[in-house]
Parts: sequence; C-alpha cells; structure tokens
Amino acid sequence: MHGHFYQPPRENPYLNEIERQPSAAPFHNWNERIYHECYRPNAFARVLNDRGEIVGIINNFEYLSFNIGPTLMGWLERYDRQVYQRIIEADRKSCKRLGGHGNAIAQVYNHIIMPLANERDKYTQIRWGKADFKSRFGRDPEGMWLAETAIDYPTVEALINEGIKFTILAPSQAQTCRPIATEDNPDPEWYDVADSSIDPARPYRCFIADGRYLDIFFYDGPISSDMGFSDALNSSYDLSERLAHAIHTDERPSQIISVATDGETFGHHKGGTEKTLAYAFLREFPDRGWNISNFGHYLSQHPPTWEVQLKPLTAWSCAHGVGRWQEDCGCASGGEWHQKWRRPLRDALNHLRDELVDIYETQGYEMFQDPWKARDEYVEVINNRSWDTVDRFLSRHQTHPLEPSEQINALRLLEMQRHALLMFTSCGWFFEEISRPEGTQILRYASRAIELAREVTGKDLETDFLSQLAQAPSNVDIFETGAGVYEKNVISSQVSLEQVVAHFAISSLFNSYPTTHQGLSITQDKSSPLDKDFFLYCYLVEQQDYQLQRMGSLTLAVGEINLTSEVTREGGHFVFAVLHLGGWDFHCCVQPFSNRRSYLSVKESLFNALQQASAAHVILGMAEWFGDQTFSLDDLFAEDRLRIMTLLSQETLNRVDQLYTQVYRDNYGVLRAFHRDNMPPPAELQVAASMALSQRCFSLLNGLKPENFASPEGFNLLLELEAIAKEAESLHCRLTIPDGQDLLERLTLLGFWEVLENNDPASLNCHLERLERLIDLACTLQVGLCLTRCQELYFSYLHHKIIPRCFGIPTSALNGSEGTDTLESEETPSQITLDLPQSRRLLRLGQILAIDVSLWLERLE
Repeated sequence: MHGHFYQPPRENPYLNEIERQPSAAPFHNWNERIYHECYRPNAFARVLNDRGEIVGIINNFEYLSFNIGPTLMGWLERYDRQVYQRIIEADRKSCKRLGGHGNAIAQVYNHIIMPLANERDKYTQIRWGKADFKSRFGRDPEGMWLAETAIDYPTVEALINEGIKFTILAPSQAQTCRPIATEDNPDPEWYDVADSSIDPARPYRCFIADGRYLDIFFYDGPISSDMGFSDALNSSYDLSERLAHAIHTDERPSQIISVATDGETFGHHKGGTEKTLAYAFLREFPDRGWNISNFGHYLSQHPPTWEVQLKPLTAWSCAHGVGRWQEDCGCASGGEWHQKWRRPLRDALNHLRDELVDIYETQGYEMFQDPWKARDEYVEVINNRSWDTVDRFLSRHQTHPLEPSEQINALRLLEMQRHALLMFTSCGWFFEEISRPEGTQILRYASRAIELAREVTGKDLETDFLSQLAQAPSNVDIFETGAGVYEKNVISSQVSLEQVVAHFAISSLFNSYPTTHQGLSITQDKSSPLDKDFFLYCYLVEQQDYQLQRMGSLTLAVGEINLTSEVTREGGHFVFAVLHLGGWDFHCCVQPFSNRRSYLSVKESLFNALQQASAAHVILGMAEWFGDQTFSLDDLFAEDRLRIMTLLSQETLNRVDQLYTQVYRDNYGVLRAFHRDNMPPPAELQVAASMALSQRCFSLLNGLKPENFASPEGFNLLLELEAIAKEAESLHCRLTIPDGQDLLERLTLLGFWEVLENNDPASLNCHLERLERLIDLACTLQVGLCLTRCQELYFSYLHHKIIPRCFGIPTSALNGSEGTDTLESEETPSQITLDLPQSRRLLRLGQILAIDVSLWLERLE
C-alpha cells in the first residue's frame, strides 16, 4: 500500500516562513491542518476494539510504502521533531523487517511535471530528491515517485542514469507488454494494454535503447480509485474484501497486490481512516495470511519476468497526457471556469527560465568551476544554511577565493535557480484558476528569481515577463489576466531590506528583543556570542544601538542595526526612527547608516523634539533627516501586524469587559430569576453574563501555570474555576475562552505525567484527584479538550508501569499486548505496588481516555 504524502512549498520567498492562511482555520496554515488530521494520526495510529476503545497504537509508516515530498519533510522536521523522527524510525524498522528494503522512497524535489522540464531541471530534481532523501533516511533511495506519476522516455532514462531502480505508475500509462525474451521464447508476443488492462500483480521492466532498464510497478487502478473516491476505506474489513478481489487464482509463483493514493487520503480527505489502516495492518491482513511488503523488498525476491512499453506522455490525473499542466484540457478540480491561461503561463515561465539560464551561466562561470554541478549540490545548503555549511560549499565550488560581495552574488545566483525550479511546482496549473493561492505562489517564486537576477546583473526581466503574462486570461474580472494577478497579488508581497528594518522598528515597541514569539519566527541566535543578536525570520539582526522614550501618548524609538540575510548574506547597516502617536498611527523612517556623528545627531534631534510633546515637531525632524519614504502598521508582515492590532485593541476590550462585568453583577438576581422560572432572559443580560464569566475564567486559567499546577495556589485556582463553570452551566452560558483548549490540554498532559511518574503512593491520591477534577472542568467548560497525547502517554506506560504497579508483578513477566507501542517510555527498574483503591482509580483513568483496560479492572474486582 503506497501513500504519496506531499504538500506544495508555501513559504514566503523572502521570509522562508509560511504565513497565515485563513482558509486553513482554525489552524495557522494548511501544512499544520493536514499535520493534525493526517501526518501525526498516522504516526500514532489507534487500533480500536468493537467498543471504540484503544487496544494498540502503531506507526502506520512502518507498514505503508510511502514518499514524503522533501519540502514537506523539511517543514515537518521544523514543526514537530517527534513525528519527523517517527517517520524516520518507521523506515529503519521496515528495513530491518524486510531485508534492508525500507518503506520510504524518494520524490522529485518540488513536484514538477518531469516531461515538461528541460533536461537540466530533470536531473536537478532527481539529484535534489535523492540527496534530501539520503540526508534524512541515511540510505540511498531504491525508488522514486514522479509528480503526478508524469513520465516520458527521457524521464525514464534520467532515472536510470541516476541509479533509481523503480517507480510506480498508473495502469493507464502502459501501452504494451510481453514476457521478457528467453532462449526458449526469443520473440514473445506483445499485448496491447492501452485500455488500462495491464496486470498490476507483477512488476515490469522498461528498457531503453541501449538495453538498460527501469523497473515499474503499476498499482491496481480500480481499488486505488475506490480508496480515494469510494467506500473502500470505510472499515478494515471493507478494505480487505476489496483487496481480496485482486488476488489471482492461477498458478503463478508469486503476485503482489499494490495500491497507491494520496497519503493525505488517510485522515485528511477521509477523516479517521488512519484507524482503518492500523487495524488492517495489525489484525485484518495477518489474519488473512497476507504479507505486508514494499516494492523494493518484492523486487529483490521476484525480479520482473515481463517487460512494458509506455505511452509517450502520461500522468495519473489527466486523461490528456500532461495537458493539465499546459493546456485548456478541461481537467480541473471544481468549477466550470476555463483554463486558457495554462499555456501562456507555461510559455512565460519557460521563457523566463531560459533567460535565467543565460544569466546563470554567464555569471556563474566567473565564480563556480561548474555552475550546474554547484546547483545540483546546492541542496545541502538548502537543508542547512549555517555559515559553516555555506563556507564549505563555496570553497568546494569556487573558481577563486570569493570576496564578500562575490559570495553574495554567488548565493543570489543559486537562489535564483532554486526559485526558477520552485516556480514550476505542479499545483500552479492543477486547479481551475491562475489567481488561486497555488498560481499566485509560483508567480511569487518567479518574481523573486527576477529580483535576484536584477540584483546580480541590473537586467530587468520583469517587463517582458508581465507582457507574456498578459496573454493568460483570468476567470476573475478584477485580475483580467495573469499580469493583473502578478501586479495585485505578487508585487504587493515583495519585501525589501528597508521593510524588514521597519518591521523590526515598529514591532520593537511591543517586543522585548531578542526573544521567541510563537508563530512569529523570531528566535535567539544560539550560536551568536552577543545576546543582542537574533533572527527575525531569515534575517540576522545585530542591534548596535536602541533607545526608546515615552512622552504622554507619544512613543519614540531610534536605533541602529546590522541586517544580514541568512539565505544570500546580503544586508546592510541601517538607522531607523519610529513614532507611535497612539492607536493605529505609526510613523517610521529608515535609511542606510552613514556615520556615527550623523546618527547621534539624528537621535539627539528627535528626542529633543519629543520633549516638546509635539508629534508635528518629531515628524518634521524625521522628514528632515530621513526623507519622504515612510512605513506604517500596514507595512508589517502579517503575523506581527495581527498581534500588534490585537494588543492595540486590548485597552478597549478591557473597558468593554469591565462594563459587561458591572452589568452582570448589577443584574445577577434578575438573571437568576429568569432562569429559575424557565423564562428566556433579555439577550443583553445573557450576553453580559457570558462575557463576564468568560473573562473571569480566562484570567484564572492564565494564572493556572504548569509551575504552580500542583501547589496549593494552583488547587485554589482550580476550585475557583470549578465554581465559575458551575455558575455558567446554571445560567446556560457558553463560555468563550481564547487559548483555553491549548492551556487545558497542556495542563492535563502535565497532570498525567505527574501521575504516571509518581513513585510515592502517599501523594498519588492528591495527583489523581487534581487530574480528575481538571478533566471534569474541561468537560464542563466545553473547550473541546483533545486527549490524544494523554492517550499516547498512558498507553505507553500501561504494560510497562501501570499494570505492574497495580498487580505487584515485575515488568519482565508481561509480554505486552499486540499493537503496543512503547513510544518514549522506559522500563522502571523498581515497581511500587499500589493499594486496591489507587489501582482501580489509576485504571479508570484509562477508561476516561477510551483505552481498553476492562480485563485488568475485572481482575481487580
């Protein structure tokens, strides 16, 4: 069973961070949403009994054949190291189980349609995919997934040349097949299978002109389709029954049943189906006597005895070859809009790519011994942008010791080529409209490539590119053409160094730099010897000077910083001044640093003007020193802008909360009387009660910190929260508690950890009571408490600590249960036996978590 796990690169080309995507709400972006719905659930997949209780937690990646796009894998590594490591470990375990053949296969780097790529891009995509795979899984890939399974014979040859042994295709991509010639049968008959009738139960060998070959597996098309678009994943039984229909009853010595679909099907497109897989892997398939293999393992035991010829140009999601990525072929996802924009967009990007190639070769040969080899190996820098890595890379490829300015241009050229590859990411053409986020994103990559080319050569490629985009008609009137999309959605998102400085300046009025802000990508540079150096997104900020002063409603900050891009090392030495006039009004100016005397004069002049408490004097002084260019709150990057807008609104919200609280207190008796008599109270009073109790609850929850959770203070806060929850329940108030779910989940997980790690039976009851009350509180508050991590923690301790402590038996006497996944727990050297009430209470916690502990509870009875 193969899962193609992939998400397109979504990072802002200037910041190397994914910005907020409102359509992914309640999550920050689509990667996060699918992570919670698919990637993490498959790494910790539940095996359920017929009562819906957990009897096992397994890592589906140990049994799934899979590829994960390198750009997605890089994001996972940054976002959740635990899930990332679970995927790596799954491949290692499958290697051990299947004779050195791991479940993971590689993918062409950023999902470009290979038949539409030029030869160099084909090879770079394969080489980057291989290098990224090896850096993560510690081995060379045997197979490689092609974006949309798009293939032609030049792609086959490129895969062979790069040492790839096999790929996976749709049955509709085969033209003819026959047994491989032998001495007994030197010229076997070809069979026409162009109607998708090729037998997917065997591997095939695809030869090229010189006799070399690529092995190909064709997945079972009907079953794969039913998994993605029908009911085959409704249950593990339904899945097994569907797979059973593919079994051949002839006398062939071996056969493989293989299916392939988007990995996101398992949990994202079809919620909860990771559980279907888990039960099938653990129980259903073994009970039917089926071996769960992968393509590399099967190939090692059963080399192809048949060969295949492919159709000239095909993909799995387009009935018109690869028309979906270059033609108005009608293939799209939803809507009835035309796709006449596809060909002009493809032509414009191809033309831009060729112009960028000319620049890269002309400039690159002055700096690199072999510019194209440098590009192929640049992936190691993409995965690790430390200065040591970059220095080693440049030293290996440079024609001569590069001066700092030459290093910047060398990195600009390589980044230009990276963005030239990213702008061909397939999803830009996949849907029905060029102005969708996917089309806009690839145009942003094109824009960044154009900008980098201009910085190196001074040549303007944008005008010509826009004229070609004007030939791509949009379905949306406001854009008219691709040029309109570029001008409205792309140019407005470009980021200059001055804007980064302005962002720092304005946000510094509300941040205590350097620090870490969740979701803002502002982190301390751990390798820096100076506490004042830190990263703002992908820019290193070195504060040389900073002074802030408040005068009434005015706040003025003046500073001097060095700014350096982590990506290209370009940067500058800047001075800035920012004036906050109160509310939403900010006035910020930035200019290059000229000299120390001038900077000190600016600072002295502006702070002297502030002493007069006159905004006009300060703004006139800023105009005199900095000129006419100014920045405001609108120029902040979206994440910080939202946070600062929230902070600026807080004073008003506090006054509103006080008003609601006063109304609630003044009318409490009236409100109670309405509810006592089962009469609907005035809406204004009901709203006031809900808002007042929500605010009080929010305040108390924020006081219930992990560090005081187990203290008397924390217990008192818990009592207050319980009282508020009961009051809200009696008044039929639905509380709104920002971040309440997240906070309660972290506290609940901490509570479980304290209970499970507790080695003092005397204090265990106190910890158990606090945890039980916390769970009850969360249920009463209706915050949507998610206990998945608590389930995983409890289950990992169940057979290694909980049961031994409840029954006074050594851990070594337990063999565990089928499906047990120990996760992070370790066997405890000494066990402390609990008394009967404690044991019963501890096991009933498992019942609360929907874990099957019925057998052990019955034994206690």
